[in-house]
Amino acid sequence: MKSILLNIVPEETRMAVVENGDLLAVEVERASHAHLVGNIYKGRVQNVLPGMQAAFVDIGQEKNAFLYVGDGAPHDIPKGVAKAAKPQKIHVGQTLPVGIIKDAVGTKGPRATLHLSIPGRNLVLMPTAAYIGLSRRIEDEQERSRLHALAEKYAPEGMGLIVRTAAEGISEEAFAEDAKYLENLWASIARKFKLSHAPALLYRDADLLVRIVRDRFSADVDELIVDDREAYERVRELVGFLSPDLAARVKLYDGREPLFQRYHIEQEIENVGARQVELKSGGFLVIDKTEALTVIDVNTGKYVGKTNLGDTVYQANLEAAAEILKQIRLRDIGGIIIVDFIDMETDEQKTALLDFLRDGARNDRAKTNIIDITSLGLVEITRRKSRSNFESVVYSECPVCHGRGRIESPETVSIRISRDIRRMEHKNHAKNGYEIEVHETVAEELRQNQLMMNLAAEFGTDIKVVTRPGIHPETYTILQQS
Repeated sequence: MKSILLNIVPEETRMAVVENGDLLAVEVERASHAHLVGNIYKGRVQNVLPGMQAAFVDIGQEKNAFLYVGDGAPHDIPKGVAKAAKPQKIHVGQTLPVGIIKDAVGTKGPRATLHLSIPGRNLVLMPTAAYIGLSRRIEDEQERSRLHALAEKYAPEGMGLIVRTAAEGISEEAFAEDAKYLENLWASIARKFKLSHAPALLYRDADLLVRIVRDRFSADVDELIVDDREAYERVRELVGFLSPDLAARVKLYDGREPLFQRYHIEQEIENVGARQVELKSGGFLVIDKTEALTVIDVNTGKYVGKTNLGDTVYQANLEAAAEILKQIRLRDIGGIIIVDFIDMETDEQKTALLDFLRDGARNDRAKTNIIDITSLGLVEITRRKSRSNFESVVYSECPVCHGRGRIESPETVSIRISRDIRRMEHKNHAKNGYEIEVHETVAEELRQNQLMMNLAAEFGTDIKVVTRPGIHPETYTILQQS
């Protein structure tokens, strides 16, 4: 039984995919964290970096978009948005149609491309590339051949089509209608490009509600449950237009118990941000993120196995591998992922583990590559990421540790205070002493180690320690008494 659950409140929309009680995916959208991925803008080039083959493009957002010129050159600009003479190089002040392929992350602005794409229910139109592609999830060779032939027949001149998984089994008439709809939509975007002043939004991708119906609600989903009547009516209308045969599977939830609690997934969603993930056997995972990559460490914990050590380690790694694939999907972790599995004895076990990971990665909607096991026994994984993930929407950087995950110890802060007082004393002796405002943990440390008492005796002055509520544990103030 596979279900899509939609929890709607004015502040946010939450989506969860549940199969036989197991949470497969979760996504959150808030107005304060609007996604840019899929949007198309008329941008103006602000800066060109020849050494990086890149440019920064003003798209009317807080941060300029980063455009790697290798992603597309000016000659890729389609007919309808470029005038007769097409420049050979991107230059400052030039206006370009750019699509956003990655949301802004941290200090980095959004990532843009000149290879535009416009998604529909069954097809994706590529106005800048005359290329035909098919979803890898369509496995029947006869069906792949049929759809490829239809794509070649109905692709607009000079443009390309990608056939989505949802297109499997559709009629030629429905295929042609979707292709024509996307072609007309592109014509509208091209007209806006001509008439608008940069920077300008030419096309906005659908919100979460529409994307779920368009991208996730397919024949393998048994029910789509919505807990808000207005959203339910909207979903029914969308499904009636895109997939009429699935309309009966859309249901309105009006129970007194909150929808996510009814399906026992609220707590699991809250745990998505946890650093440590417990495994059923007694082992656990530790997930740490850095600027460049995500590191996952596998630990046996209380798991001791039932046979020999080699088998115990292998079974623990298999269980961890299944949970790692799940956590990567739930957290929508992208980029480079390094997994430190427990060392295994044989090459056969290592190969079997890699095969297990590769087989499980096929179920991931994002392109996931299981690379190999390094000489140090680390498994390398890469995963495509575009939108801001669950963690970036729900969590913010810790105001105490500023994302480090640790703070200076009270002893370290105490020693810093002593260094500052010595420096101040060498410049100008304080006859009337000092008053130091500190966090309560530092105050306790100063009382226990008698550091201030020793300093007072050393310099022949008085030092008073005061606890200030709400002060940062690493922060202190030294006031010289007049």
